[in-house]
Amino acid sequence: MAHPMLQKYPSYHHIRDSWQMVWVVKGNSLIAVPSSNNVEPVILSLIACRDMEFHEEGKGTPHYMGIKDKNLCLYCTEIQGYPTLQLKEEDIMNLYSKPRGEKHFLFHRSDEGSTVVFQSVSYPGWFIATSSEAGQPVTLTKERGTAKSTNYYLEGGL
Repeated sequence: MAHPMLQKYPSYHHIRDSWQMVWVVKGNSLIAVPSSNNVEPVILSLIACRDMEFHEEGKGTPHYMGIKDKNLCLYCTEIQGYPTLQLKEEDIMNLYSKPRGEKHFLFHRSDEGSTVVFQSVSYPGWFIATSSEAGQPVTLTKERGTAKSTNYYLEGGL
């Protein structure tokens, strides 16, 4: 019998934070900008990791996160001693089909009320975050509930 969490395809979502900022790809970065009619926000691809090694009780389901139609996935690496969020050229389905999870591409997805939080698997305690200032990169932060938003609304099933 198949594992109940297995998906064959990613789910697609628009993502926004509490300041109504959406994500756009600019060069090789994800940037948060105010939502408006002349902004083309990314469509996020999400698919759960099949490798049970990364499923930790109480942390949410580990997911790969990609940008639909762009062959880009969110990736965590250390730059100058700090965990940093990057976009890496990778097909989300290639990651999904590997028998072992690719830790640096994984994020624990957990629901908090009507919002979703994404925590890095490779850097526990670091969360995907957007600044309240428009045009800033989407980053990782350890500090929640400060000048950065770590809670997102997913508008789903696109």
